[in-house]
Amino acid sequence: MPIKIPNSLPATEILENENIFVMTENRAMHQDIRPLNVLILNLMPTKIITETQLLRKLSNTPLQIEVEFLKTASYVSSHTDPTHLDTFYTTFDQIKDRKFDGMIITGAPLDYIDFENVDYWEEVCTIMDWCKAHVHCTMHLCWGAFAAFYHYYGINKRDADTKLSGVYEHEVVKKKSPLFRGFDDIFYAPQSRAMYVTEEDLKEHPELEVMAVSDKAGLTIAKTKDSRHFFVACHAEYDADTLALEYFRDLEKGMNPTIPYNYFPNDDPSKAPIVRWRSTGQLLFSNWLNYYVYQSTPYDISTVQ
Repeated sequence: MPIKIPNSLPATEILENENIFVMTENRAMHQDIRPLNVLILNLMPTKIITETQLLRKLSNTPLQIEVEFLKTASYVSSHTDPTHLDTFYTTFDQIKDRKFDGMIITGAPLDYIDFENVDYWEEVCTIMDWCKAHVHCTMHLCWGAFAAFYHYYGINKRDADTKLSGVYEHEVVKKKSPLFRGFDDIFYAPQSRAMYVTEEDLKEHPELEVMAVSDKAGLTIAKTKDSRHFFVACHAEYDADTLALEYFRDLEKGMNPTIPYNYFPNDDPSKAPIVRWRSTGQLLFSNWLNYYVYQSTPYDISTVQ
């Protein structure tokens, strides 16, 4: 939350230049408060794990948030109990006439599959188009980010020769951005994907801006200049053991996976992973929710456009 200080206090300019969120008395007096409505399109097969990971990050804020989960109707997950989906999830037809302050579109394990060959591609495109007029700010995660790049801008994903897996160093490009308040100049975050786009791909689209990059993992975070859409290729929401579970799963399948980079101590899978990204995850989601949803969404949610 911001600190509220007198309008003319000399420290105001200093703090703002240090990228610290300051709210003047005048702004505080005119601020209306209500619960935020956030919709999560969960495309992951391990739905309960993903629910828990995202809710853990969204809960690390004093804001009151009402979260709803959305499932695809054109494809039914076989990895989750149908009772769970019927109880806790809704479909697009049930919410298409409503408006939301924020939305998260998750990743999906769809490496090396062309977007048009994804079973629910048309439905996801419909939802992404709907977001433009019905959601104030949307965060697209991993596959969800690459799907949005392709659908909105025609930027097709590139397939990597080997899967990117591990915990990588990332550099903050836009250091004055509220998204990175509290971040170090270099931050760690997990990556788990075999697709990518480049900074050069985005330069052809002036409405997009690069926010964070990695020497080894490439473009990691971007957004639209109007801050209505965020594209996050990393997995700052991951649990400590998520990459380990993926590694051992692929190992059992005989896929001969590489040991996740910078994850197990001394690259020894028998040792517990070192968590280097917990604070990154908390800050990323809290900053997005606070500065790009709560601070800018209209009080009357029906006026989102």
